[in-house]
Amino acid sequence: MEVDLKNLSAYTDEAIKLALAYGPKLVLAILTLIVGLWVIKWFSKGMIKVMDSRRLDPSLKPFFSSLISITLKILLAISVMGMIGIEMTSFIALLGAAGLAFGMALSGTLQNFAGGVVLLVFKPFKVGDFVEAAGYSGTVSEIRIFNTILKTPDNKTIIIPNNAIAGSSMVNYTTEATRRVDFVFGISYQDDIDLTKSILNRLIERDERIHKDPAPFIGLTEMADSSVNLVVRVWADTPNYWPIYFDMMEDVKKTFDAEGISIPFPQRDVHLYNQKA
Repeated sequence: MEVDLKNLSAYTDEAIKLALAYGPKLVLAILTLIVGLWVIKWFSKGMIKVMDSRRLDPSLKPFFSSLISITLKILLAISVMGMIGIEMTSFIALLGAAGLAFGMALSGTLQNFAGGVVLLVFKPFKVGDFVEAAGYSGTVSEIRIFNTILKTPDNKTIIIPNNAIAGSSMVNYTTEATRRVDFVFGISYQDDIDLTKSILNRLIERDERIHKDPAPFIGLTEMADSSVNLVVRVWADTPNYWPIYFDMMEDVKKTFDAEGISIPFPQRDVHLYNQKA
């Protein structure tokens, strides 16, 4: 098979012309991309330090850092393509059409982004709060652009889409400085109610973590099938909620045993009748 030397020479000349015309631009674009990514990374870290020095809400730092990084990377990509010689007018039109299709395909992701903006604007919780949202409970570890991360008391990581949180009911257990701790203690029908109330009052007064104002409340709440139930309601600082709850449960059990107050368990009387055939 004979090689057409004239055509090969023409192709070679054309390739050399293209290399000379676009080679420097391509090299410059690659260098710009590498340097630009490094600058964006450095700038994002610098922004985090600035936000730390300004004592910005920890909830906002990951969100703004990610948003700034993504925006700068998009601008860098557009600049690099312009340096190569891509017509940006046509590209922007194409990008707009692709963005519309992409947005429709990822409508849920965009909803999560909008949900993240809502959470950061209205601030129903912040990093460090213990919340119940979208069926999960945990301490808010991080609020990102598309999702929120919770840490459970047993150190599990839960990632919840922001739209699921912003669009549903949630409970924030640490918004207020104080919380009410509720107890229900059951005694038998034979036990003395006044003595039981006196014991409970003594245990409450002994615990300095329990607030005197509002005053603690003790009342009979129910005469159940197997017990007479007394409700105890006390107020305390929010961080002391669970320590008071567990200590009081243990103290009541030990004191009731020592004072002869019984804690009944469910029981049923069965009567047998002997009928003649």
